[in-house]
Amino acid sequence: MTQTTGGSTTLPRPEPSRITRIEQIPLIVPLGREYKGSYYSMTKRVTILTRVHTEDGLVGTAYAADEESSVFEIMKVVENEIAPRLIGQDALAIERCWELAFPATFDQLRDRRVSLVAVAGIDTALWDLFGHRVGMPLYRLWGGYRDRIRVNIIGGYYAPLDQIKDEVAEWRDMGLRGCKFKLGSKPVDVDAERVRLCREAAGDDFVITIDANQGYTLHAALELCRRVRDYDIRWFEEPCRWANDARDMREVRARGGIPVCAGQSEFSPEGCRDLMEAGAIDVCNFDSSWAGGPTNWRRNAAVAHLYGVELAHHEEPHVAAHLLASQPAGTYLEIFHPDRDPIWWNLIANRPPIVDGYLELPQGPGLGWEYDEAFIERHRADR
Repeated sequence: MTQTTGGSTTLPRPEPSRITRIEQIPLIVPLGREYKGSYYSMTKRVTILTRVHTEDGLVGTAYAADEESSVFEIMKVVENEIAPRLIGQDALAIERCWELAFPATFDQLRDRRVSLVAVAGIDTALWDLFGHRVGMPLYRLWGGYRDRIRVNIIGGYYAPLDQIKDEVAEWRDMGLRGCKFKLGSKPVDVDAERVRLCREAAGDDFVITIDANQGYTLHAALELCRRVRDYDIRWFEEPCRWANDARDMREVRARGGIPVCAGQSEFSPEGCRDLMEAGAIDVCNFDSSWAGGPTNWRRNAAVAHLYGVELAHHEEPHVAAHLLASQPAGTYLEIFHPDRDPIWWNLIANRPPIVDGYLELPQGPGLGWEYDEAFIERHRADR
């Protein structure tokens, strides 16, 4: 009951929503072909669908993970280390739940990304649950800066040169007006020619970012910049090899004439802060699904605001759409072709169409997504 005291209104204290169960469903979906970046390749798309159940009947749902080799290890971290700490906790106390889950990342003998993805799946599901509790979509709950977002497709996976024109035409037919183009493992002159063909096919009104996935030396990255500088490249993502990437990216940013993007390979907002402090990046594409969930991503967004750095998000459009739309400095939502990410295109039953390069944010509570149960059963993996 609402009480009024001395002219002020006192609202009733909200009842907690105690966590009773954490459910995990691994999904493994074969791809139609091998997809190659600079020095990696993929033949399957995988994820873990996480559902957090509470005593009052609320359920928060999200998905995270994309490496087949670590899916079941991630699930064990949740079952053995995180769930015992969270059962009985108030699901609405998200910061407390995050702090209780985070010690799972302290094991120095385990790949830290495994534990961070485990935390991320729980954290995203808790935010979805919170949105259902208050009846609000997350992009509005997190700031609500815009209700639609520009979409870029990730492509250019070293198909033959004569196929680039057709690939770009297909992107336009899908309603897209921008791409992230893969390079980094071929000689610079070959990659520069691929970028030229992409720009020629796409036209001047098409956004092009390029991504080397840490494939080049500093010298090669600068040479690539010289060769593609006239093609209006929005940014150059992870241009340099990992061992000295912050210092080398600072040089590319200062001398290359193209803005630099990085952050997906960092484990924490602190790591991204160091890139910003070093003057290495113009755009930070920290990945909430790889690095502890929306709680950690939003911390990084606050740091980026202080440094005047734009925000991107590495893949995972189901959560990235809400995060990027909530922030003034949010840039482009990244998606894959349906053949490269059948999970986003098929698991999400109410996915909005892309119209003139934009996706409208869902207006349902939480993440706002509805999940295709037949798809889940068809691709549920055995442990």
